[in-house]
Amino acid sequence: MRHTLPIAPQFYVTAPQPCPYLEGRMERKLFTALQGDGAEKLNNALSKQGFRRSQNVLYRPSCADCSACLSARIRVADFAPSKSQKRVIKKNANLVRSASSPWATESQYALFRDYLDSRHATGGMADMDLFEFAAMVEETPIRTRLIEYRDKEQPAIADPYDGLRAVCLTDVLDDGLSMVYSFFAPELMKNSLGTYLILDHVQIARELDLPYVYLGYWVPGSEKMGYKANFKGVEIFRDGAWEALSHPDDYTSEINPLTVSPIAEQVSRIKLPES
Repeated sequence: MRHTLPIAPQFYVTAPQPCPYLEGRMERKLFTALQGDGAEKLNNALSKQGFRRSQNVLYRPSCADCSACLSARIRVADFAPSKSQKRVIKKNANLVRSASSPWATESQYALFRDYLDSRHATGGMADMDLFEFAAMVEETPIRTRLIEYRDKEQPAIADPYDGLRAVCLTDVLDDGLSMVYSFFAPELMKNSLGTYLILDHVQIARELDLPYVYLGYWVPGSEKMGYKANFKGVEIFRDGAWEALSHPDDYTSEINPLTVSPIAEQVSRIKLPES
C-alpha cells in the first residue's frame, strides 16, 4: 500500500513595488496558495497570524525595512459604539442587509466602478474589468458570503445599481468574520458607509456568536487606513501575538530594518494547521 504525505504550503515573496499606504516606500508580501482540501483550515490558521485572503492566495506584508502594516481585528465582546458611530448607524437606518453566495452581478460591478473612479482612480484595481471583478468575487475555495446593502426607501427604477448601495465580500472563519473587500456608492460618502459596514459586521458576528471581526491592515501614519483605530476593542497582530491597540500615537511608521526578521525566520514561525 502506498502512503502519501500531506504537502506543506510553500511560501514565496513578491518583488518590491510602490507602497499603497505610505508615500515613497516599497512594499513586499509573503504569500502562499490557498487550495485543496485543507484550504479552510489553512485560511483559519493563517488569518489568526496576520494573513489576508485575495482570491486563492493568502498574504502578509513582509517589507525589507518597514513593519508599519499591522493586522487588525475587533474583539466583539469588548466593542461598544461611540457617539459618532451611533450617529452613523442612525444615518444608515434605511439600508437593508442581505447575504448570498459569492456571485458577481452587473449592478455590483457598476457600483464597484463608480467607487474606484471616485476614490481609487490611480490604484492597482483601477483597470479591473467585469471578468476580473467576477474572479475577485467568485474565486474562493472557502466559506465566503457576499453581503449586499440596499436602500429600502428608494425604488430601483432607473437606478444603475439596481437599488444597491454597498457591498462587502466576507469570509466566515472559525473565530470570526474577515472583511475581504468592500465598496459603496460614492455619493453616500457623507454617510460614512465604510464605518457603517464595519459596525454592521460586528452585529453579524454577534448574531453568529463569533468573537472577532477581521479588518485587514491598520497603518500608523496613513490617512487612508487610520479610521480602523477608531473602534473600541481593536487588537493588532505584532511580534507574533495579538495585543490590544493602545493610543495610535504610540505606534510608529518609521523605517527600521532591525524590526524586520529575515524571510526564512518569518516562515519558520508560522503555525500550520494539523493535518
